Amino acid sequence: MEILNFLARWGHVLFGITWIGLLYYFNFIQGGYFKKATPEALADAKKNLAPEALWWFRWGAMMTFLTGLILLMGVSKLNVMNDYIVIGALLGTFMFLNVWLVIWPNQKIALGMVDGDAPKAAGKALLASRTNTLFSGPMVFFMLASPHFAGGYGHGWGSTGMWGCVVLIALLEVNGLVGKQGPMASVRGVIVSSLVLTGAFVAVLKLV
Repeated sequence: MEILNFLARWGHVLFGITWIGLLYYFNFIQGGYFKKATPEALADAKKNLAPEALWWFRWGAMMTFLTGLILLMGVSKLNVMNDYIVIGALLGTFMFLNVWLVIWPNQKIALGMVDGDAPKAAGKALLASRTNTLFSGPMVFFMLASPHFAGGYGHGWGSTGMWGCVVLIALLEVNGLVGKQGPMASVRGVIVSSLVLTGAFVAVLKLV
């Protein structure tokens, strides 16, 4: 059991690096390049580069989610759950669902892999991707902070502050599906927004 727990943690980190690294590549690098590329270069990137990167991206998300489930079951079995783990896991779950249910289906249309309204699909994929970037900062923070800021593992969960964070996460996810980018429209904006959101979650947990 101990070796399974370690392997799950190891795999969770490796797959997470793959997933979040590509998330940042898409948001911080590829998007800007697509705006500047020549028509020929853009067509080649959409045909050869983007589909390959999206394969690693979505399966990195899948394996991160599955190894996370194993870890979550271990935490639950040991009765060491706390508010920080719940919030981090919820953020990661929404991010995973965004990849498979929103970003990937719409990217297939935007890249011309399947028929559909490409501009509309590209907008939906970008909004969901920006939302995942927004969630990534607090998600990693809460995963790492759970044994420290929460007073240690097994400190209980379900506080008023935790439920306040859950409501805020749900509202931001709804915006990520049907809302607007707002301050997330720029690279700098989404980075700052992610850091501010992390601080806001911590403040809610500590003050409510």
